[in-house]
Amino acid sequence: MIIRELYLNRIRPFYDSDLIKVVVGIRRCGKSVLLKQIQAELRSRGVAQSQIIELNFEDLAFSFIKNEIDLYQYIQKQINHSKKSYLFFDEIQDVDGFEKAINSFRATLNCSIFLTGSNGKLLSGELATHLSGRYISFRLMPFSFQEMCEVKGLARDTLRDEDFFDFLNYGGMPQRFLMPSENETKVYLRDLYHSIVLKDIIQRSKAKDVDLLNRIVEYMVMTTSQTFSAQSIARYFESENRKVSTETIYGYLDLITTSLIMNKAVRYDVRGKRILTRQDKYYLTDLGLSKINQTGFKTDIGPLIETVVYNELVLRGFDVYVGKTTKGEIDFIAMEGENRSYYQVAYLLADETVVQREFGAYAGIADHYPKYVISMDKFDFSRDGIRHVNLIDFLLER
Repeated sequence: MIIRELYLNRIRPFYDSDLIKVVVGIRRCGKSVLLKQIQAELRSRGVAQSQIIELNFEDLAFSFIKNEIDLYQYIQKQINHSKKSYLFFDEIQDVDGFEKAINSFRATLNCSIFLTGSNGKLLSGELATHLSGRYISFRLMPFSFQEMCEVKGLARDTLRDEDFFDFLNYGGMPQRFLMPSENETKVYLRDLYHSIVLKDIIQRSKAKDVDLLNRIVEYMVMTTSQTFSAQSIARYFESENRKVSTETIYGYLDLITTSLIMNKAVRYDVRGKRILTRQDKYYLTDLGLSKINQTGFKTDIGPLIETVVYNELVLRGFDVYVGKTTKGEIDFIAMEGENRSYYQVAYLLADETVVQREFGAYAGIADHYPKYVISMDKFDFSRDGIRHVNLIDFLLER
């Protein structure tokens, strides 16, 4: 087990705050382990084990807690009112009306509350209504390439291209590194994929056309980083003699992103400084999930690398957009407050035409924010104030 310091460093200032700490992330990305690491830090600071109350709602031991009343009554029996308590609720979205109980704990108990969930709408609806301005959220991603290297004990000077392509093929879901063989890794990822589709998408949405939803999930997973068009998906299904409305597609797409299996990057008009409402891109949260179904789709390496860079930027805490310029597109704009940086991503700058295309994407952008071109090349192509960065170096830097 590695210490996920990047996330702990963000959450640590709020350990004793009355703000509710909400951690969301795709199923099996390490949320439960992160809670354990927070608890270990609390104990190292002198917090007694009796002050820590943890409920994992995937554990059958807590299956009797069905709603907010059950949750409230259980905590009232467990808590020590003479000392500050630290309450940890793992995968809490399975408890009906949990928001009301959490709000009651926050308002009436001397406690610090931590929640996790594998549903992107954990922070919408009643939670946002009851707790507006009283929570802080953190997005947890699967292991980054840097964390994979830490797990495997790999240093920069001993890394091989094969190590990166292993990450590109099988992603960073933490438990996959415990698998003893490639075949067992595939079985694990296949089971995880079906668990996400079945429990986090189909069961929670009560979808009427399960086969159609499965097919749309499969299509989106296999076409990561492509510009989305409901019309093109409708035409794809029409070619297979199946009529699907764009409204249905958009509805199912919302279910897919809510499960956190994919993320949406909207377009941002660089010149007009505004968000555009069409031609979004969708990125798979973990590339290992794209390798488990033999569907006939073939994904070039370029979109896979683009997905890795997108996920790395999200992991670093940026709001990530696809840039729209007067002459074309910038792969990513990473924003943090008033600051921003631009990224172009390519597999290799194979010839001068590719170099001109990637560096030329910044033509017409007159601001002085940092601009990067990222590729697998080891030769430095930096020019005209635009920095070229080797992909591996980028993934290993902080």
